[in-house]
Amino acid sequence: MVTLVQSCKGAKLSSQTVVVGLGATGRAIASSLLERADVDVVGAADRDPRVVGQDLGVVLGGAPNGVVVVSDLADLPAADLAVVATTSDLDQVAGILLPLLERSYNVLSICEELAHPWRSHPDLARRLDGTAKAHGVTVLGGGANPGVLMDTLPLLLTALTQRVESVRIRRRTNMSRYGAILSKFGLGLDPEEFEAARNRGDVVGHYGFEQAIGALAAGLGWDLDSVEVGEVEPAVVTTSPRVGDHLRIEPGQISAVTHAARGMLEGETVIDLEIMFGFFEPADEVTAGDDYQVVGEEQVIDLRSCVGFDSFLSTIAAAVNAVAAVVEAEPGLLSMGDLPARAVAAKGARRAARTSPGTTKLQEQAEFESSSEAH
Repeated sequence: MVTLVQSCKGAKLSSQTVVVGLGATGRAIASSLLERADVDVVGAADRDPRVVGQDLGVVLGGAPNGVVVVSDLADLPAADLAVVATTSDLDQVAGILLPLLERSYNVLSICEELAHPWRSHPDLARRLDGTAKAHGVTVLGGGANPGVLMDTLPLLLTALTQRVESVRIRRRTNMSRYGAILSKFGLGLDPEEFEAARNRGDVVGHYGFEQAIGALAAGLGWDLDSVEVGEVEPAVVTTSPRVGDHLRIEPGQISAVTHAARGMLEGETVIDLEIMFGFFEPADEVTAGDDYQVVGEEQVIDLRSCVGFDSFLSTIAAAVNAVAAVVEAEPGLLSMGDLPARAVAAKGARRAARTSPGTTKLQEQAEFESSSEAH
């Protein structure tokens, strides 16, 4: 029997937050959260024995802040929100999300398959939604891709036409800042190693195509016939060393891959997505950059970025900017497109208040209140 709990949500001056997962992305998110006036980071968890028991501030390369990293979710303190930055596989992440929801945490996870799982994981989506509602909290799959770049952003662009015929997106994104997730793309393998790893299921490419297509289709009112996700394919084999923050790619190894997917409606491709993930150099024939095209009844809408949206920085920003919105949102399983645009827009004053030299807590509160939306 499920007991529904009435939500007591509302605008909060400062949300107590815990961070689960301290890989490269989780650490960047935690560091950003520590700079904000509308967030108090009160706990952190990770399974890596090298960081368990350590002070979070020290783990992040700064001064001690009194938050000790734990290995067991049960040892996390009560808080308004948990930010989960662990893995892309929703079946695995569910084992983290459900216990947190049952402890009445609002949860924001950058798990790509959580972005809009109603088609790909219907039973689990209903379970997450029901558990969140039963405890009066929100669970959101948020981040840049999916979350914003291949679903919410193109959906917003469609407001400029009354009837959409198709959406086509081509992204070429720099992955040199990422860490552990690079293994799923096969970057740094030679072609033979890549093929063997793909056959074993170790190289899978981008998680989140089905969710991004599902979110975009839902927003447009399309009941798709199918979503087809292709195999990840090698795109560039480097002839010179390429060095990222966490991986060095040697000559003869794959430095870029391509992955694509499409949504089909009445036998036609209506959503056409393709991403090239790689370590790019100026001499490459293909460089970072993003192209969007919405074919509408009245006009064709083109959006182009010659340098592309930085996936790593965009993921951090999209997650951190959504923190307050998740705490204030209606209970249940939501996607980024369900949140008001104003709620997830950048609020630089909330960050400046925490980082300005000599700023007192009262000043932080005043600056935060002045930058908050009226509720």
